[in-house]
Amino acid sequence: MSNDTMQEFDKKYYKIGDVAKILGIPESTLRYWESQFTIIKPRRNSRNVRFYTANDIETIRKVYYLVKEKGLKLDAAQAQIRVNRDGVDKRFDVVERLKGIKDQLIELQKAMASRN
Repeated sequence: MSNDTMQEFDKKYYKIGDVAKILGIPESTLRYWESQFTIIKPRRNSRNVRFYTANDIETIRKVYYLVKEKGLKLDAAQAQIRVNRDGVDKRFDVVERLKGIKDQLIELQKAMASRN
């Protein structure tokens, strides 16, 4: 998820549809992960509508990283988070920074190619 995407949705709380769009995953995946990961706990109103904070979205992005990018099964991802939360956070942060650098390099490459 890019910073531009988050800025597009710059709110205090996000509904499940917003979160699905930001992360590029189906709402059903979010609901399933919520049932499987104790760290995903969005607030709910009296009508049981989920409301996610920016911190909730960051937590879900870490789950996404472990499950979709690293290819861990859900129980292995849960164990990683439980046993080594700081390590997961650090690896996730490094990967996100590297993705940002890669995006910048691609933009520079495009700019250089368009000058020729």
